[in-house]
Amino acid sequence: MSVEVLATGPLATVQDLGRPGLAGIGVGTSGAADTPSLRLANRLVGNDEDAAAIEITLGGLALRATRDLTVALTGAPCPVTVDGRGAAPNAVLRVRRGAELRLGVPAVGLRSYLAVRGGIDVEPVLGSRSTDVLSGIGPEPLQPGAVLPVGAAPARFPVVDLAPVAGPSEEVVLRVRSGPRDDWFTSEALKTLVSAPYEVTAESNRVGMRLDGPVLERNRTEELPSEGMVTGSLQVPPVGTPTLFLADHPVTGGYPVIGVVPAADVAKAAQARPGQHVHFRYV
Repeated sequence: MSVEVLATGPLATVQDLGRPGLAGIGVGTSGAADTPSLRLANRLVGNDEDAAAIEITLGGLALRATRDLTVALTGAPCPVTVDGRGAAPNAVLRVRRGAELRLGVPAVGLRSYLAVRGGIDVEPVLGSRSTDVLSGIGPEPLQPGAVLPVGAAPARFPVVDLAPVAGPSEEVVLRVRSGPRDDWFTSEALKTLVSAPYEVTAESNRVGMRLDGPVLERNRTEELPSEGMVTGSLQVPPVGTPTLFLADHPVTGGYPVIGVVPAADVAKAAQARPGQHVHFRYV
């Protein structure tokens, strides 16, 4: 079985839960930016949670089924049509052979996940089918005309037809723990981080979310040797405004990390669109 890509929108990539444990050889984890949404999409169609699916940024994806397919869409709630008929996100959908599935632009949220029963069966690289846009590891971002193989259907069947989950929120509040280099910043900077909103800029992507807002002043000006970075790190370059590292972040960095956002809230951050504001709260 396979699906033919007709349109991709701004960006569509194949993602699973990534390739953890390889930072020691310079390979980041990558994987879905919003892992709970990927897991939910796979559960809905009866896949293992780490099966590869399609991550769609701001909608616009269009596919044609070469065989009867069972799919589910989660994450940012795009308008969905199957051969022109409206369908629902967070639900099990049947796409007949030759039918076209099309996604509009979501009213809220940034990234949606389309799981196909059997999983997207592209060739794995270093144990994962994820596209890492920073390193170039994994399959290329999807292009019109691409044909994606679909794996064999799992033995178990979907057990629900709808998941009543809340969608992304217009108000994005992220918890943050003090970072390993918070002592490089003034006490006022630490207060500023959690007292003023930061705007998500258009320079954000799967690597990181660049934020615009009050400058976080440092009390140390020397250079910091490169050190390991984790997903959720709030790194502060010389310009003074933070960057939140997402799924495809580099494994090392040389700017101080003022705080770290826990994994559960990184998924929320991955749904924030340019122009939205985020608020940080210490835990």
